Amino acid sequence: MKLIVISGRSGSGKTIALHVLEDLGYNCIDGVPFQLLEQLIDTVDPKNNKVAISLDIRNLPTDASQIQTLLSSLQQKVEVEIVYLDAISSELIRRYSETRRLHPLSKNKLSLSQALELENELLEPIHKRAALSIDTTTLSIHNLNERLKIHLQGSTKSNLLIIFQSFGFKNIHPDDADYIFDVRFLPNPHWEPALQKYTGKDQPVKAFLNDHLVVKQTINQIENLFHSWLPYLEENNRNYVTIAIGCTGGKHRSVYVAEQLAAQFKQKYQVQIEHKGLKKLL
Repeated sequence: MKLIVISGRSGSGKTIALHVLEDLGYNCIDGVPFQLLEQLIDTVDPKNNKVAISLDIRNLPTDASQIQTLLSSLQQKVEVEIVYLDAISSELIRRYSETRRLHPLSKNKLSLSQALELENELLEPIHKRAALSIDTTTLSIHNLNERLKIHLQGSTKSNLLIIFQSFGFKNIHPDDADYIFDVRFLPNPHWEPALQKYTGKDQPVKAFLNDHLVVKQTINQIENLFHSWLPYLEENNRNYVTIAIGCTGGKHRSVYVAEQLAAQFKQKYQVQIEHKGLKKLL
């Protein structure tokens, strides 16, 4: 099992880092008490081989030697990698002034600058053992996202999931769709009595639609459009895209088109298919 430890001073971007790791498939746990960390690792399902936790001033002991002991103990059980985030104190102070949140050490009656200085000292044992240290002073959220992805998987590209949905306009509107295509202009198998009992997944309907040039052209044009767009969506750190295809009842044309598109894109991307109209028929 691989354990990623996200640490750093308050306001440096640890929450954002955990979100990135979650998108990469890590089971992320924030703010686990120091005393329970070893117990947590012992109870994690070994099949879940990617876990990320935050280890910062909120859940550290006051004795620095305990930190060293904990890290050494964890490394005997799992592969541990520490990612340490920080920024210059003036930038952290600026971020705190924007959010108006209290620093975790403020209960010690310290000023914000004093709290940040003490925090820096307390976290030094972790900082020394970090495999990756990132100064987030001038980084945007997207810059930090890319930096972490490059380090963890050697690429800034997401493992993009494409969800193809078919639906019927008379039944439902897919509110979760990023893109919607209306294919009601295509030849309708519903008007062929012998085809009414079938769906767009059945061979008779597939053969009927495949015989029409406009159907092939429509599928090719949608396919070409997304072959051009998807790389840019990946670069923009999108993790999934939902493409909805609608016909009148969601039984024939939209199902067929969604199935054909999914077959083309599954060679390069993760693909899921949802036939909303067919579910209503069950």
